[in-house]
Amino acid sequence: MADSRPNVLFVLTDQERYDCTAPDGPPVETEALDRLSSEGMRFSRACTPISICTSARASLMTGLFPHGHGMLNNSHEADAIRPNLPAGLPTFSEALAESGYDCSYTGKWHVGRDQTPEDFGFAYLGGSDTHHDDIDEAFREYRAERGVPLGEVDLEEELYTGDDPRDPSEGTFVAATTPVDVEETRAYFLAERTIDAIEDHADGRGENGDGSEGDDPFFHRADFYGPHHPYVVPEPYASMYDPAEIDPPASYAETYDGKPQVHENFHHYRGADGLEWDHWAEATAKYWGFVSLIDDQLERILEALEEHGLADETAVVHASDHGDFVGNHRQFNKGPLMYDDTYRIPLQVRWPGVVEPGSTCEAPVHLHDLAATFLEIGGVDVPDSFDSRSLVPLLEASGDPDAAPDDWPDSTFAQYHGDEFGLYTQRMVRTERYKYVYNGPDIDELYDLEADPAELQNLIDHPGYADVREEMRDRLVDWMQETDDPNQGWVPDVLEDVS
Repeated sequence: MADSRPNVLFVLTDQERYDCTAPDGPPVETEALDRLSSEGMRFSRACTPISICTSARASLMTGLFPHGHGMLNNSHEADAIRPNLPAGLPTFSEALAESGYDCSYTGKWHVGRDQTPEDFGFAYLGGSDTHHDDIDEAFREYRAERGVPLGEVDLEEELYTGDDPRDPSEGTFVAATTPVDVEETRAYFLAERTIDAIEDHADGRGENGDGSEGDDPFFHRADFYGPHHPYVVPEPYASMYDPAEIDPPASYAETYDGKPQVHENFHHYRGADGLEWDHWAEATAKYWGFVSLIDDQLERILEALEEHGLADETAVVHASDHGDFVGNHRQFNKGPLMYDDTYRIPLQVRWPGVVEPGSTCEAPVHLHDLAATFLEIGGVDVPDSFDSRSLVPLLEASGDPDAAPDDWPDSTFAQYHGDEFGLYTQRMVRTERYKYVYNGPDIDELYDLEADPAELQNLIDHPGYADVREEMRDRLVDWMQETDDPNQGWVPDVLEDVS
């Protein structure tokens, strides 16, 4: 009997902001992602469990909050707390592969220093690099074959952090224009590899995670390198958005008054104090161009599904591991600042015959809820170890909050443990209106997102919000207990003492 389970195409972008595809967001051209929203469901309150690559991606694989899998910072760094996923943790991909799904993967990995997607049930089709992990040389060979080897291209309009944003010796590479053709970008290459996988599946030649071939339903994961910095894009994307027409966001008025000291420290540490708004406008234009470049590659992938008659039987999911500051709050990259800029993520799901086109889900969800979702889509039991909850009930209810399970949380929980800046303990709970951030070594934060969507005013000591503060602290403690957070042994007492 033929396997009637749906195929799944999962597209994960790297450091994509939520607002780029939000209806009230900036004027970024994202026709393919808008198409997923109009033909499926857009989640308006999705968040990452942690705003750092390895940790978020490990949560996605295991369905666990970071304290559960132990990969608390980036695996490629010398100070990685854990360079690889611990042995024995169930992952959604291994469960899908064992159930008969043909699992394939292309692009960024960054979940383990020594492990690869092939250790977790995937057939790996190439596209990684040596910065985050050294899986293969596929993209380097691709560029060499096209006569434009990596590292032999003179970039233009280069921008760096530091006191002199045009001096490469000053700081971190932020943005530039590359003279290569679109077909020579990594985004185009990863789309090509994904289209190849779709064609193989359509022809019944897909390679299963165990090396066998067959016509089983497929799960393909396409991980794009971007729009993570450096925002290096070719024409026409490099000049698609005019920096002169980009106004500072409301959060650019940030003064750091009343905020934890680490916010201002991080501003200096990242070298962002040398960047004025005209630099950030230039970087923002390149960032938006990067988003549009990837969006056009997604359109090519969606067209391939249609051309091969697979669109109606394939659930397409897009999300990002976390967001990016791009000058908001005058910050660069991400770090120990739990603003929506980096913790709120885009999430769209198109599932023909199940999800009502053009629906919006306002229920709060986490990135790693996708681990349980993929398993339920595939008819596979969700391991008891998972902290994640399947989104299938929300998808089937077309986002109607009244149709959500009675015990669905009304808040999200997130955390941060540090990166190369050093260990720094944070926990966050966010409802539709309020956000509370626990900072282990410094003052806590409380924001009224309705009155202050830019998160400029820390209300933690405001007498008018005393009841809200207590309620949000109770929510945080509940999340810590529910997820067996190791800090639950002392944080509740600390919060009680400062109440």
